[in-house]
Amino acid sequence: MMQDLAVHLVYILYAISVLMGMGTLLTWVERKQGAVMSDRIGANRAYIRLPFTQIRLVWIGLFHGIADGLKLLLKEDFRPAAYDAFAYAIAPWVVFTPVLLVFAVVPFGGALHPAELLSAAPALAAWFGERSYALQIAQLDAGLLIVFAFGGLTVIGAMLAGWSSSNKFSMLGALRAGSQMISYELVMGLTVLGLVLIYGTVDLTQIVQAQSGVVLGFLPAWGLVLQPFAAVLFVTAAMAENRRTPFDLPEAESELIAGYFTEYSAMKMGLFMFAEFIEIAVIAALFSTLFLGGYNLPYMHDGGFTLPGGREIALAHGTVVLLQLVTFLVKMMLMSSFQILVRWSLPRLRYDQLLRFAWKFLFPLCLANLVVTAVALWLLGGMK
Repeated sequence: MMQDLAVHLVYILYAISVLMGMGTLLTWVERKQGAVMSDRIGANRAYIRLPFTQIRLVWIGLFHGIADGLKLLLKEDFRPAAYDAFAYAIAPWVVFTPVLLVFAVVPFGGALHPAELLSAAPALAAWFGERSYALQIAQLDAGLLIVFAFGGLTVIGAMLAGWSSSNKFSMLGALRAGSQMISYELVMGLTVLGLVLIYGTVDLTQIVQAQSGVVLGFLPAWGLVLQPFAAVLFVTAAMAENRRTPFDLPEAESELIAGYFTEYSAMKMGLFMFAEFIEIAVIAALFSTLFLGGYNLPYMHDGGFTLPGGREIALAHGTVVLLQLVTFLVKMMLMSSFQILVRWSLPRLRYDQLLRFAWKFLFPLCLANLVVTAVALWLLGGMK
């Protein structure tokens, strides 16, 4: 139906705008937050001059992201002398595209009733009728499985980039990326199995809705409350998946020049770098969805709030939708800032330490968490 197409086109434009906007903004946050932590000024040189005046809009360095984008677009697209042209050209897109696709199954709000929002425009309200839409691009029952399916594709792009460049440093970076991403993706999968056992579904929408309740009568039923250990393991493995410091061994500049994208320049290199910042936002969105109640505040649902004790606070539909959208964006920004905080706090691991940390430390902890969760659920089920 045309109504469905119109709504989902708006969703797609919104998702792309959020991810591209946050990816650009996080390049500035990375600089300024790192500067604050290092007692430096940080990005403050790029500016826009108002026409016919001497007024320069610096805006605490916000224009540096625009300057970087223009520089990458205008730089020479250098290609190595000996390389596989097709694999070399497609590799950046194989890394970049799945990062955007993952967000398609992430719910960024509850139910949307267009007719209620458009009550001031009776013709449009009548056109939508009684239709209701989840604020999610692709409402799939297997949403969590789709996340891991798309997320696993990025390793193919990294391997293609290193192999096709005909450069020993690029190839070594690709081998590091492949082994690292496979190792930590297994850890990520095991950490969320505890949540799957508790909520009984891999549908991200149902997982968020289940977190709108309470436990022990007053605590929000967020994944962070029910699985705090898994939350720590998940964010650690996710940052390693994104190859961020202290897990940036595939791109270790002091060892491998720039890792698997050493032979890339201009916007092809920009796609690799931009994908990394967008993935920061996607990891933040997934963590918020799985462990922080998603788009809901504590005790919040699609109709308003249900406080401990049973007190109901009803809110208008438009207010609830706006509150859910803003809440989800704020959670994403806070989690993105936390990832950058870790990036500027910890030193880079050695490669043997990186893999040992995954297989000999995180992997046994994930298994232990899963066993404890299964036993606890079995005991609680037997007590009922």
